[in-house]
Parts: sequence; structure tokens; C-alpha cells
Amino acid sequence: MNEINRIYGDWVAVDWGTSNLRYWVMHSNEVIHSGFSSLGMKNLNQDSYETILVNELNSFLNPSKTTTVLICGMAGSRQGWKEAPYLSVPCKPPEWNDAVTVECQDSRMSVRILPGLKQPNPADVIRGEETQIKGFLAKDKNFDGIICLPGTHTKWVRLSAGEIVNFQTFMTGELFALLSQQSVLKHSVSKVGWDERIFKTAVNEIMCDNKLLATKLFSLRGESILNNLSDFEARVRLSGYLIGLELSGSRPYWLGETVCVLGQDEIAMAYETGLKSQGVLVSRNSNQDISLDGLKSIYNWQKGMN
Repeated sequence: MNEINRIYGDWVAVDWGTSNLRYWVMHSNEVIHSGFSSLGMKNLNQDSYETILVNELNSFLNPSKTTTVLICGMAGSRQGWKEAPYLSVPCKPPEWNDAVTVECQDSRMSVRILPGLKQPNPADVIRGEETQIKGFLAKDKNFDGIICLPGTHTKWVRLSAGEIVNFQTFMTGELFALLSQQSVLKHSVSKVGWDERIFKTAVNEIMCDNKLLATKLFSLRGESILNNLSDFEARVRLSGYLIGLELSGSRPYWLGETVCVLGQDEIAMAYETGLKSQGVLVSRNSNQDISLDGLKSIYNWQKGMN
């Protein structure tokens, strides 16, 4: 690009998670460039964050001014770039003034990292999802109800009057990965597969009686050896058993409530299907840039644009 015609970013929005880095270079509140990297927190040490960010953003940083970089996610964890201490619920999602400032060697950047949220009893934490919630509320300010954020560690969050009242985390996604990839079931479970009827049946089995979960899990192995159970069906049933167990435990959150599932992938679809099978009034927000919406809302607030 000709230097005379170069468009620099006004600011940069960053979602820096455990496994991945996503960023959006903004100009006049519009995305002029976006990027993705597999260099998440788990692969980094504290001294490498700035180098990675400069390498990604170098051509969009104006040498004659300082560009604000607003970050959410695991970059603010104790093992991240700089710890951004948790806010305690009940509270509104974090705002500009809650962010911590990071000293950078590159004078073209001014970096701020947003905090996560903590809940003392029962002990629980959120880091990253609070910004997705901020993005959701930016489009639906009057929402009162439950938000479900499926993932490796699924979050159930109660919202009222714009505040996060309480939340609960389930390690269902991680359990699925461990069982399907590292347990004896790895020989019986396919890498992909979905069948709504089989999934609903498995969900209902566990919700009716979850005391036999451990034996139902091993029965997937037994059936694959003795009855030629397909690895496709075994995967769907494993998913249904684990999500059904989670729905049993999260019942106080969704029973009689309005629920919105945030996510556009197959996992979000599975949660939506499971909830609907229990008669829950549920919708799904499939906006893949909802973290960006949250970061924009926070940045624009401090610029007086909201």
C-alpha cells in the first residue's frame, strides 16, 4: 500500500483466549482488517505478548500517534500478559475504567486489558465471556433471563436489569474431549456426527436418572464390541449423556426462564436442542463477532459515542 494512501487503525479490539487470538483493526468504527492466530495464552510466556501483537498489527499502527488496543480474555489472567483482577458479581459487565493498563516498549500502542468476573460462593470465575455478554446487551439492553455460553467450560449466567447476578460453570466440553480422545471410549467414538433423535433420547435417559451415568458411558464401549454400535451413534449418545447431566445440574437456571444460547457452532445447536426437548423457551444468538460488539460498546462509551 502506498504510504500516502495508507489507512491506519483508530483502535484495535482483541479477544485473547486460552487457545487463540482474534483481533479487529477499527477505523471510524468499522473493521478495516481482522486476524486470527493460534498463539493463545497456553502457548505464551509473559514477555511474548507485545512481540506477537506488534507483528500482527505493525502495518496498521500509526508512527505519529498512539493507537489504543483494548483486550478481553485470558491475556488478563494470572498466567497472561498482565493480571486484570476480577470484579465481583452482582455487577454490570466491565467498562473502560475497569481495565488495567499495560506498559509497552512500542510507543505506538496503548494497551488496556479488561477484567473477568468472580463469584465467591459457590466459587466460580469468568474471563472473556463477560465481554460477550456486554456485546449481547449492547443489542438487547432490556434482556432479563439466562444466557448459556457453550464451550469447553460452559457458562450459565443470570442477567437482570443489565447486571450479571450470578453464574455457574460446567466442564462438560472438557469432559467430552477427555472421554472421546483419551479414555477407552476413543476406540468407539467418531470424530464427527449428529443425530437429533439419538441425542434427545440420550439427554432424556440421563435427566430421568443420572445415577447410572458411569455405567452408561462404558456401555458405549460394550455395545460397540458386542452389538456393532456405530462410532457415529456412540459419539451422539456420549454428547447427549454429558449435556443431559449438565442440564440436570443447571435446572435452577433454566427452569421457567427465558434462555438465550450464544454460539453459532454445533455445540450451541446441541444445547438449544437439549433445552427445547425440556420445554424451555430458548433462542440462539449466532453472532460470531459478539466479543467485538462488546469491545466496541466499551470503547465507544469512553469516547462518548454511546
